[in-house]
Amino acid sequence: MAVEHAEQRGTLNSDDILTIAWAVMAVLLSSAEIVVPGFFLLPFGLGAGAAAIAALVGATFIVQLVVFIIVSVALFAAMRPIARRLNQSRDPAGVGANRLLNQRGVVIDSIGPDDPGLVRVDREDWRAESADESALAVGTRVVVVDVKGTRVFVTPAPPEGTTL
Repeated sequence: MAVEHAEQRGTLNSDDILTIAWAVMAVLLSSAEIVVPGFFLLPFGLGAGAAAIAALVGATFIVQLVVFIIVSVALFAAMRPIARRLNQSRDPAGVGANRLLNQRGVVIDSIGPDDPGLVRVDREDWRAESADESALAVGTRVVVVDVKGTRVFVTPAPPEGTTL
């Protein structure tokens, strides 16, 4: 009898296989979310994890399947608004030096047709060139129209209160 019991400990029954299958599915689906954009596979991975827990506590396969479906659908529905918000295409102009586009500044070192100068935009000084190759004197209000590397291209600003 003790020999039979010892032999049974080394074998897997169908409940153990289901638990392992749900756990493997949870890991694979959750890991695959890394390469699939939009929170699409993560809810199903978490649903499979919930089903693995149900299998671990001894639930029948039908109960495990219902747990998987309910948890997956609920998490999918909850994550869709988050995914939509994260996937909206935003104007990348607010990132890096491109944040300077259409910003007003002032010339602090004169700019000639072939001679770069300096402009101050917000509290930063930038090497600048005139976009229309006109000369801009110190104190001239300008608008940044382009950014290439660490150099901005500017034009004289319209009078205050005028939209760009």
